[in-house]
Amino acid sequence: MRLLKIVPDHTNIGFVRLRFWAFGLTLALSIACVALVAVKHLNFGVDFVGGLMIEERFPSPPPLDQVRATIDKLGVGTSTLQQFGDPKLVTIRLPVQEGADEGATNRVVRTVETALAKEFPGAKFSRYSTVSGKVSGELVRNGILAVVLAMIGISLFAIFRFEWQFGVSTFVAILHDLLMTLGFFALTQMEFDLTIIAAVLTIIGYSINDKIVIDDRIRENMRKYRSMNMSDIVDLSVNETLPRTVMTSVTILLALGALLLLGGHVLRGFTAAMTLGIIVGTYSSIYVSSSLLITLGLRAQPPGANEGKAERVAERP
Repeated sequence: MRLLKIVPDHTNIGFVRLRFWAFGLTLALSIACVALVAVKHLNFGVDFVGGLMIEERFPSPPPLDQVRATIDKLGVGTSTLQQFGDPKLVTIRLPVQEGADEGATNRVVRTVETALAKEFPGAKFSRYSTVSGKVSGELVRNGILAVVLAMIGISLFAIFRFEWQFGVSTFVAILHDLLMTLGFFALTQMEFDLTIIAAVLTIIGYSINDKIVIDDRIRENMRKYRSMNMSDIVDLSVNETLPRTVMTSVTILLALGALLLLGGHVLRGFTAAMTLGIIVGTYSSIYVSSSLLITLGLRAQPPGANEGKAERVAERP
C-alpha cells in the first residue's frame, strides 16, 4: 500500500528567491492589521471590559432596535447588542452594575429575560456572565503580560539555543502571527475574550515549534555543508522539513475545521483564531523567519571552519 505524500520526494522549491515579495507582503499586512485595530478596535468581551453579558435566543431573527428599546426601558443601563453567526442568537452587553452582588445580578438577568420573553414570545435565555471592573482590569494586564513574556522568553531561548539572528527572526515571526490574529478580530468584530488569549498563546507555541524544527535543520546543514551558499542552505533545510510542516498543519486544520462547523457558538472565536494562526504561522515559518536569517547576516561559513569536509551543492530547478 502506497503512503499518502502531500509533498513529493526531492521537492526543491526556491523559497529564498521570493523573500523580498514575502517581506513586502508581510509588512503590508502587518500595517493593515495595526490600522484595523486602531480604527475599528477590538470587540472586547466582558472578561476585559467588565459588565454583564446575556445571550438570548429568539425564534426568528429579531429587529435589534426593538430589542434595544425593550431593554432600555428597564433602567439597567445602556445596552450593546451583537449578532454573529446565528442571527437568532443575540448577545446583550450591559454596563457594570455598581455595588451589585450576585443576587442583584440575578435579578437584572431575570428582569431582562422576562421583558424579552413578553415582547418576543418564544425567546429563551441561553447564558450569562459577569465581571467587575477591577477584575476585568487585572485580566487585561495579565493577558498582555502572558503574551509579551511568551514572545520574549521564546526569542531568548532561540538566541541561546542557536544564534542571535535566530532569536530576532523568531520574534518577528511571532509578532507577525500576533498582528494577523488581532487584525482578523478587528475586521470581523468577533468577541475578543480570555479564550482568544489562550488561542494566541497556543498559536505562538505551534509557530515556534515549527520554526525550531526548521532552524535546527538549518544549523545542522550549516555544519554539514560548510561552503554551501547560505541561500541554498535555507532552501535545502526548508524543503527537507516541508513534508512534516505541511502534514502537521493539514491534520490540525482538519480537526479545527470539525470544531468550527460543529463546535457551536461558544467555541467559534477560539477555533477561528486557531485556524488563522496555523495558516499564518506556517507561512511565517517558511517564508519570513527562515529567509530573514540571510538579511540579518547569518553566514554559512563559520570562522575557522575546516574546508576539507564533505560538501554538497543543492540542485536548483
